[in-house]
Amino acid sequence: MSLMEANAFAFSLATSLMVSIVIFRAGDGTLAVMPADEYDGDPSEIVGEIDPHAS
Repeated sequence: MSLMEANAFAFSLATSLMVSIVIFRAGDGTLAVMPADEYDGDPSEIVGEIDPHAS
């Protein structure tokens, strides 16, 4: 998934679920998204975070 697709998917998830979503680089180099509270990987692999509660 491209960075643009990952950002769009993360924003959609964040606004639907109303939770923070992280965009991270997986072990094979691809980008993925998941809820921030479920991410237990290397913090240096996080590319971005979408927080629906941020102003």
